[in-house]
Amino acid sequence: MVQQQPEFQDRREAGRTLGAALTHLAAAHPLVLALPRGGVPVAFEVAKALDAEMDLLFVRKLGAPGHEELGIGAVVDGADPQLVLNEDIVRQLAPSPNYIRAEMRRQLAEIDRRRRSYVGSRVAAEVTGRTVIVVDDGIATGGTVKAAVMGLGKNHPARLVLAIPVAPRDSLAEIAPECDEVVCLTQPEPFYAVGAHYVVFDQTTDEEVIRLVREARAFGRPRRLPARAPAFRG
Repeated sequence: MVQQQPEFQDRREAGRTLGAALTHLAAAHPLVLALPRGGVPVAFEVAKALDAEMDLLFVRKLGAPGHEELGIGAVVDGADPQLVLNEDIVRQLAPSPNYIRAEMRRQLAEIDRRRRSYVGSRVAAEVTGRTVIVVDDGIATGGTVKAAVMGLGKNHPARLVLAIPVAPRDSLAEIAPECDEVVCLTQPEPFYAVGAHYVVFDQTTDEEVIRLVREARAFGRPRRLPARAPAFRG
């Protein structure tokens, strides 16, 4: 069996390739949302290629009563955070509304803590009425990304785009109905793991996230026209 070479050297290279595939969206002045931490280096290069605003998008699972590892849904970060429930599991376990509200508040507090550690007091970017591009370094099962786009959809973006370097076809098929457009560079069959498609797939550090978020603030800013010289009136 011939070992296939990884498609990408690292996340930054994947982001540059992805950015080139998304240039048709540049004129819409999109908002690029990165799923931390691995999605941030990819999203940085996309935002750079499109000269687009970049922000982070946090998604936190809501654990079932007494079984935190079992997700009954997720809360999606943003200017207007959204709750996405797994209706099948909720019907089976029937958690009380009070439990769901308390678990949502707990996860929102954790999102707030993480957001502050990465971006300080900067508030989440507004998505309503905008072209929004959600970026990660790849998809395996797709649960987190699906919750992310479902939550964002409740905030009524003008166009919701999912952009990833690599994902299995079945996971994309489940997520695609929640998006207006999906851009995926490679959909290998069989699919084993996201990291298998990168030469370098080490853990993205908190320090790298903070640095890239800071550098990305230069993207997507309105261009000022040079001031005209005052007209001479005789």
